[in-house]
Amino acid sequence: MTAAVRSMLRSAAALGLVAILGTTLLSGVNRLTAARIAEQERRVVLEQLNQIIHPDRYDNALQDDWFIFSDEAHFPQGQRVVAYRARSGDDPVAVILRFAAVDGYNGRIDLLLGIAADGRVAGVRVTSHRETPGLGDAIEADKSDWVLAFDGASLERPAPSGWTVRRDGGAFDQFTGATITPRAIVKAVRKTLEFVQAEGERLYTAKAQTDNGDS
Repeated sequence: MTAAVRSMLRSAAALGLVAILGTTLLSGVNRLTAARIAEQERRVVLEQLNQIIHPDRYDNALQDDWFIFSDEAHFPQGQRVVAYRARSGDDPVAVILRFAAVDGYNGRIDLLLGIAADGRVAGVRVTSHRETPGLGDAIEADKSDWVLAFDGASLERPAPSGWTVRRDGGAFDQFTGATITPRAIVKAVRKTLEFVQAEGERLYTAKAQTDNGDS
């Protein structure tokens, strides 16, 4: 074997070793980063859920007690709705649904809606939307207290005729120059209350899932 060939083999071996070390290091970094990202996502989910149900009210691992379902009649356009269950011991406290109002002015409005075991709204939060800044974005809790008007509401309070905005003869305020946005959320909340009333106990007895509820 000539010196030139030996040199080429040494260079190839060195490059191969560098490649192996680089791949191993990158794989380790990816695993570490993925774990941190997953933990951060869990933290964000729990913070959002705790805006709906105060942690003093439940004692289960809320972000781990969930399942996914579809129901085109109440959650249209093929939505995969995530249902989180809050419990105190063996007693149901509330179910929190992650879904979307699909008929906002600029498209879907992503929501978290908590409904207590007695059928009353525990809270509503908008998690993302594309509504017009300065008009429709008053649906955000940090910009307006509008969503707080749902707290304590039920299918009986207000009466069925009240489940729309005031412009349509209902009980909920609209925004100046932006009626479509609040109308979409009021409708979505009402339909969700109807779904929860119809499904009742199944929402608490369905088997919890183990993969990522936000996928």
